[in-house]
Amino acid sequence: MDKNNNPFENVRVKIIVVIVIIAAIIGIFAKFGVYTVRETESAVVTTFGKAKLVEEKGLHFMIPFVQSVELVDTTVKGISIGYTNDDGDVDVVESESIMITSDFNFIDCDFYISYQVTDPIKYLYSSVDPDKIVKNIAMSGIRSTIAAYTVDTAITTGKAEIQSNVKDIIMEELEEEDIGITLIDASIQDVEPPTSEVIEAFTEVETAKQGKESAINEANAYRNEQIPAAEAEADKIVQEAEAQKTSRINEANGQAERFEKEYQEYINFPDITKQRMFLEAMEDVLPELKVIIDNGDGSINKYYPITDLQGTQNKTQEIAAADGAGNSEQNY
Repeated sequence: MDKNNNPFENVRVKIIVVIVIIAAIIGIFAKFGVYTVRETESAVVTTFGKAKLVEEKGLHFMIPFVQSVELVDTTVKGISIGYTNDDGDVDVVESESIMITSDFNFIDCDFYISYQVTDPIKYLYSSVDPDKIVKNIAMSGIRSTIAAYTVDTAITTGKAEIQSNVKDIIMEELEEEDIGITLIDASIQDVEPPTSEVIEAFTEVETAKQGKESAINEANAYRNEQIPAAEAEADKIVQEAEAQKTSRINEANGQAERFEKEYQEYINFPDITKQRMFLEAMEDVLPELKVIIDNGDGSINKYYPITDLQGTQNKTQEIAAADGAGNSEQNY
């Protein structure tokens, strides 16, 4: 029997061909129809030119030769401007770091730009090289910002303001470009003059400014300490003055009232009042003074310490009466 006419042989060949075709299809599908999205990635699947974002992590399938997949890293990336940091060795890139200030001086300025892909479709299809666009935008923003400051300000007190302005410029430019990238941070690494002599001079200037600030802070602290103490002392003096004022007013009022009463007594009994006032004055001037009253012939009639006379109306009247009659005499 001819093998070519054997129906079983023909069936076997056909089965083998089918198996081979199926195996080829499975192999092609396994190689080109499966992709994996990792935790740090997003996938963009394109079907006949139409892009679709796939953010689910893990294993995914696609139609080979009909669909294509681009995996996009969505972690935070960084660009160094003015220096390179390869294998831990920092090298200066003068073409990026040398910048001119508003007073026509040169400085070395280093920045580090961190950004993240937030729209993978725009990142892939809105521009040819979006990472390079980010760097160009950053370098333009840094140069335009540095050009608005003097070298003294850029190296000393203006670093924080320069960093903030650069960040605002980059964010605004990225929004206008709309390339699917968002700025995370723009941090200034270093700003210094390009020569060692100038660096030393600016270091001395910075030290002097810090000394000035320290002296001002110490002066303010001393002022803040002394002013409350002075205010408290002033309040104390005012309060003491008010108390003394009140005391003297009360004393004056009391003396005026006392004078009015004495005046009324003087009107009623002028001789007695004059005698009493004389004795009170003598008591103040000569507290040890003693008064002896006799009958005119040298014999002692009465003996009065002056302290007994004050406040004793009957004794005062007796002395006044004796003085008025001309029968008494005071001996000192």
